[in-house]
Amino acid sequence: MGYEQALEKAWAEISGLAPEKQLSLKFLNDNYSINTEARSVLSESCNVPAKTYLSILLLHYLIRKFRPKGPVKPTGEWIDFNQLEGGEEYYPTFKKRTISHLLRKYGKAPEAILKVSERLPVKTADKGDVGIVVYPFVDVPILITMWKADDEFGPDANILFDRTIADVFCTEDIVVLTETIVHSL
Repeated sequence: MGYEQALEKAWAEISGLAPEKQLSLKFLNDNYSINTEARSVLSESCNVPAKTYLSILLLHYLIRKFRPKGPVKPTGEWIDFNQLEGGEEYYPTFKKRTISHLLRKYGKAPEAILKVSERLPVKTADKGDVGIVVYPFVDVPILITMWKADDEFGPDANILFDRTIADVFCTEDIVVLTETIVHSL
């Protein structure tokens, strides 16, 4: 399904679930104003429309939040991308779009990733040589772990997800979400 079709489907679904026509949602370091009647998603910091892929992520998150089951609470149990539905088949693409980018940017100095806490909702994690937990949404933690190069191995990185992420997003959404996060680091 293309982005436009996914966006149209998300607008149709959220309009029947949202308790109000005007919603506000924090994503990473920005707040977004979502108007279900006007079908608009605006960045509150710069008053510009959100990109289509980001609008879809925000709407999918809200749809899950407003469904009868209610919001999902993180368990603290980390899973690898391969454990998601279709994750094994999609892993090479996921790695290229996320982990490889992390290694290009922080592979020589993994500790530099800690500086993102100055501008993004991040907590340090005692994992690998350097670890951070990024909160793109207040209740969606994503663990990024990095290892320094040594005499035998080059630098490495991994991205783990709270087990509940599959209750919020489909695997394709998780790739787009993670890629968005990695490019904002």
